[in-house]
Amino acid sequence: MHAAASAAARGARAGRWAAWAFLAPVVVYLLVFYAYPLYRNVDLSLRDYTVRSFVQGDAPFIGLANYAKVVGDMTFGPALWHTVAFTLVSLGFQFAIGLALAVFFYRNFRLSATLRALFLVPWLLPLIVSASTWSWMLNSDSGVVNTVLGVFGVGPVHWLTSPDWSLWSVTLANIWIGIPFNLVVLYSGLQSIDPVVYEAAALDGATGWQRFWKVTFPLLRPVSAITLLLGLVYTLKVFDVIWIMTKGGPSDSSTTFATWSYRLGFGNLLPAFGPGAAVGNLLIVAALASGLIYIRVQRRLALP
Repeated sequence: MHAAASAAARGARAGRWAAWAFLAPVVVYLLVFYAYPLYRNVDLSLRDYTVRSFVQGDAPFIGLANYAKVVGDMTFGPALWHTVAFTLVSLGFQFAIGLALAVFFYRNFRLSATLRALFLVPWLLPLIVSASTWSWMLNSDSGVVNTVLGVFGVGPVHWLTSPDWSLWSVTLANIWIGIPFNLVVLYSGLQSIDPVVYEAAALDGATGWQRFWKVTFPLLRPVSAITLLLGLVYTLKVFDVIWIMTKGGPSDSSTTFATWSYRLGFGNLLPAFGPGAAVGNLLIVAALASGLIYIRVQRRLALP
């Protein structure tokens, strides 16, 4: 009996060691590619780094001075507004159009799979290709958009070089890029809904619109929540599209926190590593706050 207990204990220890062995690669990956970069970014934002001190590692500690400098900068207010507008407008249109397309393709008509695959193209293209394509389409002189508008008698619009249009131009491009993600996730959520629910609603006399609002939309709530959360985190950090199309200009009219952080840290001859890291950390805090709100809302919905 004692031998059996010892064998069981050895088996339990072996199982624990095996579990740690499987977890080790994930833990190492998270520490190297997430925890350490986050620590370095926080450290950058709390010290007065120059190029020399960045190399030698002897930057003096200045606390929250970089954050105060960033908040007091004239660029902070416009960049905050642009980040909020870019994020919310992108999320709203991506989700609404993605949901409409998901409901449309849910009927599984002929060529449904082919058309659905074609809608994935914007998502599969490298961002540099997508942004460059939109830059060409919205070019003031030779862009296809202005050419089409000219057919209807509309004069050329300076989509990328006018402070009135630059932010909405990059937002339009970002909406186009993000629609396929919403389509795929929401379509998967629709497939998980039992068709019996729709049959019961139809027997009760519900119209198509009533079935959508009373059945489809409520049952899609968990999928919709995670879709919006992931879209929010992704959109907050969008840099490629804006930088390739407008570089945050003209006159900072399309500058967001992501492009501002890059410009501070890498876009000048004398980089401001500390303020750039501070702006990046503000984005991290915004994404973290969104995640915490999502968890809290999900817990409330789970309560009876």
